[in-house]
Amino acid sequence: MYAYIRGTAAEVLPDRAVLEAAGVGYELLCSSQTLKRLAAGREAKLYTHLYLADGVMALYGFFDTAERDMFRRLLGVTRVGPKLALAVLSQLSPQDVAIAIVTENAAAFDRVPGMGRKTAQRLLLELKERVQTEEMRGGGEAPAAQTQDLRAEAVAALVSLGYDGLSASRAVTAVEDAASVEELIKKALRAFAK
Repeated sequence: MYAYIRGTAAEVLPDRAVLEAAGVGYELLCSSQTLKRLAAGREAKLYTHLYLADGVMALYGFFDTAERDMFRRLLGVTRVGPKLALAVLSQLSPQDVAIAIVTENAAAFDRVPGMGRKTAQRLLLELKERVQTEEMRGGGEAPAAQTQDLRAEAVAALVSLGYDGLSASRAVTAVEDAASVEELIKKALRAFAK
């Protein structure tokens, strides 16, 4: 219904922001990652998701489409509602979530309030199936998918070397350019050495 809202951030609260656009104040529930990027009185553009359940409407706001798209994927998981999906994105970036899914790293979700081990396992199982189905359909994301595969392989290698999954994910994500898995691993290991 709403793709995004651009306006002035009238309020930035611990769990939500109010964007004023064309004289209307839109209350958007946001992850802490999005809220960190907003400042009251400054212009902002938030991508949105309108959630309807049991006659209640809630508008969710995201700083970029990657976060919104991951939120929508998380909502598709059994027993994951908007509150838990937002909690995940408050603790992990969309890239960290994707890497955890590909590498089947349930421990990456340990810091998420309200998410137990069983829910994390279910999330990994259901989203991995969806990611594989999307890849089989082909989509126009071949270079991005190849890069994601390289990164997932590098994270798996670092985990097998004894690094914890979250640290490995962050180190690999921090590497900007690498032509091969080996180069990606070497650069990530250099980051650990610093």
